[in-house]
Amino acid sequence: MSTLAINGSSRVEGGGRLSLVVRYADIGLLALALPVFLVFGFPILGYAVCAVAWLIGRGMHLAAERHAAASLGRGNRKNAMGTIAAATLGRVWLLALAILLVGLADREAGLAAAVLAVPVVTVYFAGLGIGRMLEPEEHGS
Repeated sequence: MSTLAINGSSRVEGGGRLSLVVRYADIGLLALALPVFLVFGFPILGYAVCAVAWLIGRGMHLAAERHAAASLGRGNRKNAMGTIAAATLGRVWLLALAILLVGLADREAGLAAAVLAVPVVTVYFAGLGIGRMLEPEEHGS
């Protein structure tokens, strides 16, 4: 894992408003999906489970990024990389388990949650990459 993956959102402040919007486009997509679910009568349980699991995962990852930044500040690169790796795997497992459990309870809700998760995850990773490209380069790192 590189320092690019470890530095997280701590550099967003210098990246400008566009970088910030791109990095949080997944949250906007979740907000836009709610009226779609309501208008078309998709199972709201599927939306709720996917949204809650995604937001909890986002919070876990934010905490992990802060912990990793503190670890890097202390010169402990191995700890920082492990924290980010564990948080990333934890997010994947949390979302997959939430979709599986809601799918076992209600197949249509599980399908709706899974279908919503695909674009949300895709937009998140695309936003992460594009946001990195929009940020100014750091000198002296």
